Amino acid sequence: MNQMTAIEPPAFAALDPEACWDAFLRRDRAQDGRFVGAVRTTGIYCKPSCAARHPRRENMAFYPDPAAARAAGFRACLRCHPDEVGRDRLAVEKAMRMMAQAEEPPRLDEIASHVGYAPHHFHRLFKRETGLTPAAYARAIRADRLKAALAGEGTVTDAIYEAGYNAPSRAYADADRHLGMSPSAWRDGGRGAMIRHAVLDTSLGPMLVAATAKGLCRISFDEGEEDLRSRFPHADLQPPDPAFTALADQVRALVDDPRSPPDLPVDVQGTHFQQAVWAALRSIPPGETRSYGEIAAMAGNPAAVRAAGTACGGNNLAVLIPCHRVLRGDGSLGGYAYGTARKKALLERER
Repeated sequence: MNQMTAIEPPAFAALDPEACWDAFLRRDRAQDGRFVGAVRTTGIYCKPSCAARHPRRENMAFYPDPAAARAAGFRACLRCHPDEVGRDRLAVEKAMRMMAQAEEPPRLDEIASHVGYAPHHFHRLFKRETGLTPAAYARAIRADRLKAALAGEGTVTDAIYEAGYNAPSRAYADADRHLGMSPSAWRDGGRGAMIRHAVLDTSLGPMLVAATAKGLCRISFDEGEEDLRSRFPHADLQPPDPAFTALADQVRALVDDPRSPPDLPVDVQGTHFQQAVWAALRSIPPGETRSYGEIAAMAGNPAAVRAAGTACGGNNLAVLIPCHRVLRGDGSLGGYAYGTARKKALLERER
């Protein structure tokens, strides 16, 4: 390749060159579509996750998008196809809007046709970008509608049909998955739902562990039965039984050794975006961290940085869903619901 020393990039204030370089070193797929890196010695620009060998740092320039890199005289990498990333993201966003506006969840072939992709390819693309399949995302949207409708004054049956369900049976099945209980129990503060709970002594202080028959619904520090009661005022709170004790002991072990979390059953409810954020959090390897911007991108909405932070704050399963692995964009600790001292301690143990 000929050396292209004549190419000099203009400055882009919105980009942090060192953060961009770090994303390239990690081949961070979550940053694809956020910017491109151009190699002065080859005249080629790539997406952050490109598998090609990394150049020297001094030979890299960063641009906010492929158009800016092309304007500076660079051409697209034939290995990672950086120009296609933007198209993929736009297709996913278009599909999300379609599903949000549809009265009933559209079929995969309808969604794929709407955005111009083959169904099997778009299925993989959508899950890669959001952490959810199109069908799971559509079900989560409808469950959100049900939750909002249940907050109204009409009957439960009215809420079910208002949310777009054709039959109560489908609504109850989705409610069991997304709300953790029946629609009537959700509306009535958990009435009829049984929750076993205990406050455990850990090396980081007292920790509340609570679980329904489906799985863990609350892990938190410095809380007790009164706090759990405020969340589900009409639930049937019960003491531990042998099965719950075994589950709680596994949770306690995570505090001292969070490096290899077991595959524990969970029962938490949230919006489709919250669920995508929590899935992104669980994909962060122990000992590593991500920024709120990276988590937003992994959840399928790079612009929703503040919403990603709110979703982290709404995490009901401390330690198991590792929101402590998220830092501010400048690398500082940022906030943590149970205190930055605990956050720092958890990160140090993982490292």
